[in-house]
Amino acid sequence: MAKFNSGDILKILRKFQIAGEENVPRNVEELKKITADEFSEIFTFKFNKHKFFIVVDGMAEDDEFYIQDLLRKHFGDIEGELIKNPLDLMMSFALPFEGKDIYLFRNITSKTRLDVYLAENYPEFSRATIQKYIKNGFVKVNGKIAKKPKDAIVKGDKIELEIPEKTAEKINFPILFEDDNVIVINKPRGILTHSKGALNDEFTVADFFESRGARFGEGTNRIGIVHRLDRETSGVIIGAKNDKTAKKLQKQFSERTAKKTYVAIVKGILNPRKALIDIPIARNGSAPSTFMIHAKGKPAQTKYEVLKENENFSLVKLMPKTGRTHQLRVHLSYLNHPILGDRIYDKNISKSESEDRMFLHAQSLEITIPPKKGEKESQRMIFESEIPENFEL
Repeated sequence: MAKFNSGDILKILRKFQIAGEENVPRNVEELKKITADEFSEIFTFKFNKHKFFIVVDGMAEDDEFYIQDLLRKHFGDIEGELIKNPLDLMMSFALPFEGKDIYLFRNITSKTRLDVYLAENYPEFSRATIQKYIKNGFVKVNGKIAKKPKDAIVKGDKIELEIPEKTAEKINFPILFEDDNVIVINKPRGILTHSKGALNDEFTVADFFESRGARFGEGTNRIGIVHRLDRETSGVIIGAKNDKTAKKLQKQFSERTAKKTYVAIVKGILNPRKALIDIPIARNGSAPSTFMIHAKGKPAQTKYEVLKENENFSLVKLMPKTGRTHQLRVHLSYLNHPILGDRIYDKNISKSESEDRMFLHAQSLEITIPPKKGEKESQRMIFESEIPENFEL
């Protein structure tokens, strides 16, 4: 657990280039700390008459919306900005400090903005979701369509929010295991784990988890989600039905005691046939939704073993020891053996390959789940999904 005093806070502010050498610890005022959950701590304080929040969280993975949602959960609909790490060429938000990832949020007050008003009155929606509704014409002010989230409103204005209905049909995914605490499915390729925005009309894994009684993450677009698979990745994914189970599962992913095994078809012949890839990964500053190998990135390790090969391709077993976003795809691309059908990280993909699936499948997940109703002992389980037929070489 982090123990920061005003001197530590000042060091962090200097790293973010908010404070200078002329500032002293007594400039940091009203310092308080709350423990948000098992993985998150939040420090609040005032500096130069501005209110700041420092978030210490090992699960955030530089996700701006994750940090904002965490702050809103504990402090209501605060307004402000997440400050980028000025020392990182990739322009990420996380700043390493004493072995932990630090995020700095500056509270900015203003007149009553339209999006602030709506977020306060529709707490089931995140601020980002409200903003997208406004920009897409779903909000009216005094009978006229509003276009800008920052538009100021005054008392007496008539505000209307017409929430678009989700029209996507429900899909019944193959269930591998289910009890009162968890649900495990075999996710088909082409399915999103959760919506990426307010206007997504696709049926997602999170939607399915909600339909099966999941309540963890209720009010968000990530109901039941404790880990993710890329859209084009098929295979085993586990969901939590309640908050207590979610914490238990998330802790295992965070502490790397959950064991995941994937299979993939990659281009070329891997040599050696069995090895550990230990190369750091960072967000790609020029394309923020993608990642890249970078010396100053976060540690990332992947074990691989060739199962079968022919003249052009190899069928490999992949065992990630860390869980960075796009880790397997980035590592294999860096070795010049990209995953077949990877339209992002295979720079030499052919038209026919791009029209087929990405050949990455989550084959198994070993994890400890809470005891069933009436039982006392947790269970260590291995959930498996058959390798798709078209993975044969």
